[in-house]
Amino acid sequence: MKMKTTILRLRLRPRPAAGPNLYRQLRNHSTVPTHPEKKLTEDPRLKELGRTLSDEFSTIRENYRTPKNPIVLCHGLLGFNELRLAGQMLPGIAYWRGITEVLRANGVEVITTTVPASGSIEVRAKALAAGIEESLKGRSVNLIGHSMVLSLTTVATPHRGSSFADYILDLIGKERLPSVYAAVESLGLETGAFAQLTTRYMEEKFNKLILDDPSVRYFSYGAMAKPGMMSVFRQSHRIIEEKEGPNDGLVSVRSAQWGTYKGTLVGPTHLGIINWTNRVWWMLTGNKATFNAIAFYCDIADMLAEEGL
Repeated sequence: MKMKTTILRLRLRPRPAAGPNLYRQLRNHSTVPTHPEKKLTEDPRLKELGRTLSDEFSTIRENYRTPKNPIVLCHGLLGFNELRLAGQMLPGIAYWRGITEVLRANGVEVITTTVPASGSIEVRAKALAAGIEESLKGRSVNLIGHSMVLSLTTVATPHRGSSFADYILDLIGKERLPSVYAAVESLGLETGAFAQLTTRYMEEKFNKLILDDPSVRYFSYGAMAKPGMMSVFRQSHRIIEEKEGPNDGLVSVRSAQWGTYKGTLVGPTHLGIINWTNRVWWMLTGNKATFNAIAFYCDIADMLAEEGL
């Protein structure tokens, strides 16, 4: 298996279609509602950022093609496979909420990986490579990464860094940074990832050092949203908007573009993309569901099958 530069930055081929009960299983999973306003797509900067995807993934199709090779779902910064806040007393919280189960129901062989939540790119890459090798032992795989090998598909991944990371590190200041890092490390977290999220590090160091593997196909998606008054992304969205333009609250569309850019998802925030948006809340506020994360990831698998990967 080629684990070269792709792991630092993530193989899929067609398999017979899944059984007829897939659609019923899909319907049982929650739709991820978003509330994209017309103003989002009226931003003049979008003209140079490729196509927008406003409601292409609002509903789940009855049939999706299935890749021949496994899909590896790779979480982003501060991510996890399953989080248990009360041991075995309560159900765990899955990072890829409902997505793994539905892909498997469609006949896709899926594995999820866990890497150090805030380790450096190099540390997380080594852990990812080891996990894939242990689970799949030399087989070709397709990597789908959120926020971080025959194909690599990234979703809202900061390939050029994030101006919000720039803002936070500047706010802390060089003098106070060591003490802040020490406090973070006292909680059992690594700190290598944080400085590597800056636009300067990604543009001036990482992207010049880590080159694409010509034998790997690269695909990417970005996202843009307008966070509400109570959204945790309100401040970060404003900062990134001023510096980089349209974004999902953490990653700009411009930074998410890499390889063949498939388009910009209109509406979902950075967490909505992985099915974390609360469906009940959006129903109570009267907003219409225009993005379904499960339909989106099924479509990625279908796209890879169509590409013959």
